Amino acid sequence: MERRRWALPTITLSIVLIAAACGSGGGTAAPPGGSGASAGTGASPAGEKVTFRLTTWAGEDEAKELQELVLDKINAEATDFEIVHEPAPADYYTKLQTTIAGGTGADFMWLSQEYVAGYASRGALLDLTAHLAAVDNPAAKLDGYFPDVIKPAKYQDKVYGLPWIAQPVILYYNPKLFDAAGIDPPDDTWDWAKFRETAVELTKDDQYGFTANGWPPIQQFIWQAGGEVITDDLSSSPIDSPEAMEAVEFYKSLVWNEECCPTEETITEQGFGEMFKAGKVAMFMGGAADTFDGLDVVGATVVPKGPENRANLSYVAVTAVNSATKNPELAAKALAALTDGIHHWKIVAPRPELATAEVILASIPEKWKAQKEGQVDAIVAATEEMRAFNVIPRHQEWDGLFWSEFQDPVFHDKSAPAEAAPTAREKLEGLLP
Repeated sequence: MERRRWALPTITLSIVLIAAACGSGGGTAAPPGGSGASAGTGASPAGEKVTFRLTTWAGEDEAKELQELVLDKINAEATDFEIVHEPAPADYYTKLQTTIAGGTGADFMWLSQEYVAGYASRGALLDLTAHLAAVDNPAAKLDGYFPDVIKPAKYQDKVYGLPWIAQPVILYYNPKLFDAAGIDPPDDTWDWAKFRETAVELTKDDQYGFTANGWPPIQQFIWQAGGEVITDDLSSSPIDSPEAMEAVEFYKSLVWNEECCPTEETITEQGFGEMFKAGKVAMFMGGAADTFDGLDVVGATVVPKGPENRANLSYVAVTAVNSATKNPELAAKALAALTDGIHHWKIVAPRPELATAEVILASIPEKWKAQKEGQVDAIVAATEEMRAFNVIPRHQEWDGLFWSEFQDPVFHDKSAPAEAAPTAREKLEGLLP
C-alpha cells in the first residue's frame, strides 16, 4: 500500500519557550547566487524578489512533486517573492524546534493539526488574521474552507496558518473477497452492527474481514456515538460518558479480535496495510489518498454509520508562518499562493469548491487513476461528515496520556473501559487549558 499525499509525522515533543524576537525566519531579498537564508532587514532593493524559505517533512518524491507542480509555477508568476523549499523528512519536528529556537527557522512550516496550538501559544507563529484579510486570493478567504477543517489553524480565535489538506477516512474493500463469499459489498446503508457482522462472516483460515490496531483512531467511533474526547470549549474530556463507553466497547470488539480481525502479533509480522494488499483482509479503513500496489480494483465507500452519525477523522495539515519573518504582509500573500497551489495538487483540498470529483481526479497521478476513479464518489461523500480534532496547546502530552492511561490498557485487557475511563479523564483534564 502506498500512502501518497498523506505524510503524517508522529513525533511527540515539547516545544521550548520561543520569543518572537529570537531571530529572523527569513523573508529576505536573495543575494546573487544565494538562497536568502540569513536574517535580513525585511526590505528588498527595487526589482529584487523577497525570498521565503519553506520547510516540510516531504520525502524525495513528494518534494520533487511540490517543486515541479507547485513552486516552479508560483515562482515564475510572482513578481515580488519566491519560495525556496528546504525539506527535512527525518526528525522533522525536532529539527523544526531547534531552528526556531535558534533563530534560523524557515518562514513557512508544515504542521499537523495537533501542533498548531502548541506552537502558537509559545509565540512561534505569526498571527495572520489581519494579514490574510488583505490578501486577494481564494485560499486566503477563511469562509471558503470546511468549517471544521479551518478550526485547527486557529488558536484563541486568531489564525496562524492555512490548511493545505483535509483527507477523510473511507472504507476500502476487496471486491474479489466479497464475490467469493457471495456477500454484497459495503455501501452507505451499513451501520456498526452490519459492518461487524459481515467482518465476522468474511473471516476464515488466513483471511480476515477487517483489520484494526488503534487505527482508525478511537476518537472517530466516539464521535459517531455522539460522544467527545475534548469538548468544543476545550474544558473537559468526557471519555467516560455513556456515548464514549458504547463506542469503546464496540471498537474493542474489533481490535485484535480473531473473530473478525488479525491479532496484534499477526499484524506486526505481516504488516497492517500489507495484509489488505495481499488479499488477506477484506475491509480496511484508510485515508482518501491511499493507493494499493498489486490490486487492480479496490472498492470504496463511506465508513459505517454509528448510533448518531457517520463522522470520520479528517487528517488536516497546515502551513504556518514563523513569527520572526521580516515581511509579514508579503508572507501572507505568498502563503495564500502556496496554499492555493497545493490545493490543486493534494487530495483532498480543504475547500468545498475544490473537494469535487473533477478536481480530485485531476490531482491523481496517471499511475493511480484507474484504481482511484471508482473511489471518488466515496471520497466526496466522506468530506461532508469529516471532522478534525479539537486541539489544545499540550495536545501531544494529551495524546500520550490517552494512549497510556486508557487505550493501551483497554485494548490489552488490562482494564475494563468503565474502570479506566474515570481515572484517565481526570489526568487528561489536567492538561486542558
